[in-house]
Amino acid sequence: MSESVPQPRPARGAPRPVAPAPLPQPEGRSAQTSAHPPSASQLAWLKRGLDQPGGKLPLFDADGKKVDPRTIRRCLDVGWAEPWFTNPIKPDWLVCKLTASGRAVALRALRAEIRRAVRAAPPRLTPPPHPVKRG
Repeated sequence: MSESVPQPRPARGAPRPVAPAPLPQPEGRSAQTSAHPPSASQLAWLKRGLDQPGGKLPLFDADGKKVDPRTIRRCLDVGWAEPWFTNPIKPDWLVCKLTASGRAVALRALRAEIRRAVRAAPPRLTPPPHPVKRG
């Protein structure tokens, strides 16, 4: 049995101790994220933000078609993207940027693609050593 040690009471008028602030939740994979990995279209959209300044995500895909708003909304809901600013000329366009967790998801997918490509590549042949010329 553990006995609790009584704490002295603070003097009247003394400031009360403040409870510590709750720790911020780490960004990253949430329960919803791990249960539903990104779709191919979501990954394609997120990866396009990796090489843009500030992680800006495109409004149009590589073929010039507008990105499906459902793709954008899903990424916003899960936390892979966040609104950057509103476009006063086109208020229905969602201008977004990558979050830290969105960048992590996109980089993880990009690394997996690179690993698959390296494994699928034919083995590299090394050239034979140069003959030594004797004079």
